[in-house]
Amino acid sequence: MDDPACDPAALDRTYRYFRPINAVVSGWRRVYVRHLRPHLSVHEPTTLLDIGSGGGDVPRALARWAARDGLRLAVTAVDPDERAHRYVTAQPATPGVEFRQASSGDLVRDGETFDLVTSNHLLHHLDPDTLASLLAHSAVLARRLVVHADIERGRLAYAAYAAATWPLARRSFVYDDGLASVRRSYRPHELAAVVPPGWDVRTQLPYRLLLVRDVTDATAREEARHA
Repeated sequence: MDDPACDPAALDRTYRYFRPINAVVSGWRRVYVRHLRPHLSVHEPTTLLDIGSGGGDVPRALARWAARDGLRLAVTAVDPDERAHRYVTAQPATPGVEFRQASSGDLVRDGETFDLVTSNHLLHHLDPDTLASLLAHSAVLARRLVVHADIERGRLAYAAYAAATWPLARRSFVYDDGLASVRRSYRPHELAAVVPPGWDVRTQLPYRLLLVRDVTDATAREEARHA
């Protein structure tokens, strides 16, 4: 998927397959219920930024769940990849979700902030410097809470994913790229060792990591802005 010259039809199928795959393995319903929903209100709008939104299935799901609960949530989903932006904007609109082609750094430079910041399967793609930048940006962009969700590396996770996605290997990048993602992902102690103070590494079944930061300290936000 990261190859600019990759087959566009296979790429679009990959984005399309993300929705059922994430519905099974990513655990975002639990993240929404336990971490995000307590910040939402029936009366006051809450803003949420999803970074690296890819095929857009996670921000759309968050908006749908909030709407079903009668809660006011405005989601901004950003991805710097023009191919991802082309795909998501060609899909039917989801009320409460805006897709933009941008990076977290772009939003920091523009002085934007949001109540909540999330990402899905982004951390393992980043080298150490880019990861540090993402976390600094997140601390600046979020007024309340950051939740970055990712894969926890494990042999059983690798074998289960390989077996489940093998039928999709020839028509998309789900199989090969997904297995590469499992190999590149962190174990809890590894992630804890590379993040700065103030970030909490948590686990969630099956084979999920949550990197959480409660952004309520104005001093910490100012320090992050100048990091």
